[in-house]
Amino acid sequence: MSTKKHLYIFGYEVFEDELCKLESNAIFNQKEKDKLLISDIKVEPSSSAFIKKRIDISSASEDYTTLIKKVKKENIQMEGFKVEYFVFEGDSTEYPNRLEKLKDIGYCIEGNPDYHSPTVMYALCCYKGVWCFGKTIKNNFNWNKHKQKPWSYSNSIGMNIAKALVNIAAQGSKEKMLLDACCGVGTILLEACFAGNKIEGCDINWKVCNKSRKNLAHFNYSATVYCTDIKDINRKYDAAIIDLPYNLLSRATEQDVAHIIESTAQITNRLVIVSTTDITTQIQNTGFNISDNCSVRKRGKTNFERRIWVCEKNKSDKHIR
Repeated sequence: MSTKKHLYIFGYEVFEDELCKLESNAIFNQKEKDKLLISDIKVEPSSSAFIKKRIDISSASEDYTTLIKKVKKENIQMEGFKVEYFVFEGDSTEYPNRLEKLKDIGYCIEGNPDYHSPTVMYALCCYKGVWCFGKTIKNNFNWNKHKQKPWSYSNSIGMNIAKALVNIAAQGSKEKMLLDACCGVGTILLEACFAGNKIEGCDINWKVCNKSRKNLAHFNYSATVYCTDIKDINRKYDAAIIDLPYNLLSRATEQDVAHIIESTAQITNRLVIVSTTDITTQIQNTGFNISDNCSVRKRGKTNFERRIWVCEKNKSDKHIR
């Protein structure tokens, strides 16, 4: 506990549970539990659809009185602050007592509070028997503006899935170069650009490539979109995302799917693949291992399911770079 400085609070629908755990495992090397996770890895909440808040723990103690002493020693001077009390499992503190503890923290901070429009939010909580205090950073949800993109398709993946795919592929890193191998109108590209990830897109359909570029330009994002067969891409990537085409709008035969996966496998050591069918055999044929996977159902459509496969190239076959 003493070495882990960031407490993350998650929120998601029941049908997103597996996806959230897959994403948190990729970023933090551990799966969130009970919508909480503590780590020394610092991640911007708005880069994920599931991280609602991050508490940057500055003081912690198993003894509440000791915690107050530590907070006082921080010598915080802040105008317009607000302190929130977070109740987690195992914390039996009654509401009146919680209010008193909030007052204790408030008296440790030099400045006037603002409960309606605070400039800074602080948090007080008891997590697994340890009292914690720190600054709260919230997900600003500014990425919801992508709902207003000029071009979209009914079969496009949702923003929550798109954001998760980027994080799973990049493993939380902003330095890795990603490829969206079947970018369509750019749903994944938009989320990657918003979060500050490096990414390029590729699609064989020139019409959707143009729409993808227009969507990027609409939000003043910059990302290269190649209108070409994936086999003709001649650069290497740290990871690639493949949202395989399906249904009447974007048909793909088994041969097409095999071609896309095998061609993309030639230019990266890590694949994150989205499919509506079992593609285990196609993945194994590329020399990749499936390191993790999950299923995601669509809200209200229990018969429709996407599977997400995280694949790594066999060590003996790693020849890229």
